[in-house]
Amino acid sequence: MAIRNSAIRQLAGETAVYGMSTILARILNFLLVPLYTRVLTDQAAYGVVAEFMAYIAVLQVVLVIGLETGSFRYASLAGQNNDKALAARVFSTSLVTVSALAGLFFAVVVLLRIPIAGKLGYADSPQSIFYVAGILLLDSITAILFARLRYEHKAFRFATFKTIKICCELGFNLLFFLWAPRYLTANPGAFLGRFITAIPDYNYVLFSIFISCIVAFLLFLPDLMRRSSFVIDRKLWPKLMIYSLPLMIAGLPGILNDFSDRILFRFLIPEDVSWRAQMGIYQAGIKLAVLINLCIQMFRYAAEPFFFGQSASKDAPQTYARVLDYFTAFCMLVYLGILLYIDLFVLILGENYREGIVVVPVMALAYVFLGIYFNISIWFKLSGKTANAVLITTAGLGVTLLINVLFMPRYGYMAAAWGHLASYLSMTVICALMGRRQYPIPYNWLRIGFYLVAGTGLYAFSLLFAHLPLIPKLAINTGIMLIYLAAWAGVAGFYGKLRKLLLRQ
Repeated sequence: MAIRNSAIRQLAGETAVYGMSTILARILNFLLVPLYTRVLTDQAAYGVVAEFMAYIAVLQVVLVIGLETGSFRYASLAGQNNDKALAARVFSTSLVTVSALAGLFFAVVVLLRIPIAGKLGYADSPQSIFYVAGILLLDSITAILFARLRYEHKAFRFATFKTIKICCELGFNLLFFLWAPRYLTANPGAFLGRFITAIPDYNYVLFSIFISCIVAFLLFLPDLMRRSSFVIDRKLWPKLMIYSLPLMIAGLPGILNDFSDRILFRFLIPEDVSWRAQMGIYQAGIKLAVLINLCIQMFRYAAEPFFFGQSASKDAPQTYARVLDYFTAFCMLVYLGILLYIDLFVLILGENYREGIVVVPVMALAYVFLGIYFNISIWFKLSGKTANAVLITTAGLGVTLLINVLFMPRYGYMAAAWGHLASYLSMTVICALMGRRQYPIPYNWLRIGFYLVAGTGLYAFSLLFAHLPLIPKLAINTGIMLIYLAAWAGVAGFYGKLRKLLLRQ
């Protein structure tokens, strides 16, 4: 028990470090939402940003080809045998493979950028295709480099590099949106005008991200020069690919689950409605629910190496089960925090986008189930049966596509939100049932179910007071938050431990 508690404390400590950088990054990125939704008053312009971000997310999964997790697997095996040289070759082999694939993709897209831009309806802006290709090239390479930092438990360096990257993205966004239009109008022949126009549009966002990716790569350059980072182990390469490719194939339906709705807007929204405007409103609403996803992301950075590192321990299944208890309880606390104070969060958005808050309750709950799925999916990663991930994520994608195709033409972005919830819930159920047979872990589903029901039930209860003025409503909602915390403490056994401690004194 002492070992298990120590392991969980280590996980919590690394999650806090990764979390600080991730939270800061997302907060700084979140600060851009008021800028985007106020300067880009045309909802369609923000919709274009969402469309390109969807393409980037999907294509990066393909270009990394599952080697981010595959390198963890084989580096961890080498580490258990104290073979540091083999662990280094794992990451160098992964880096060479990803660099070659992403570099080839970049070259092809840049050569064909004009016809690609015309096909997508952006013929007047082929530079946007160049920026997207550059972002994908650099992000794919640095994904492996960041993975190596996580494996080596260099959490502070990871956090520093991530923070610098996102600060650059924030800084260039502010510079371009607040200064560049006046500068380019006064200086039409300026060098900057080759990259962006004097009228703010989606290229401001893409160009800012592209520059921040260059900065992130340069941060790794000195370390790359010192190490043998471009050595490929030909014997190891087939094993890495056999393990990693199924993860990529499985990750592709998974990322399509997250972003296929943005792609489908173009095809399913009726012609008399601006699909880009619908997507812009939807994207703005999702930003208010993204705090749940933030918790999942910062947890994942620390949890993946932690889960692999604990796999040799006989107490590993009990540790995994206990982690899921804490994770679910905390996610539902964040869920309530977002929804009970939504009247304050909505002020972040520009007035043209505030109707999008109707998706927040659905998307926030969807992200909770996504986090649960990530926790319980560890069984097929540890057992090496990663091909099962393909079945699970494909089933989830099927649910997403079915709901969007059937209901998006009539209900627009609300169908997209419900599609996410149904998809992540179905993936969680399927994964739990398969894992029970293949790699049993004693999850306390009754307790997890209690947290889910308590959180959603208390939110539903708060709707009874939605008509009240702001201050009384916030006071009542704060009381509701305290009720949830009290219930969590009771279920977790806090009061019993406190009673024992008082009796000892």
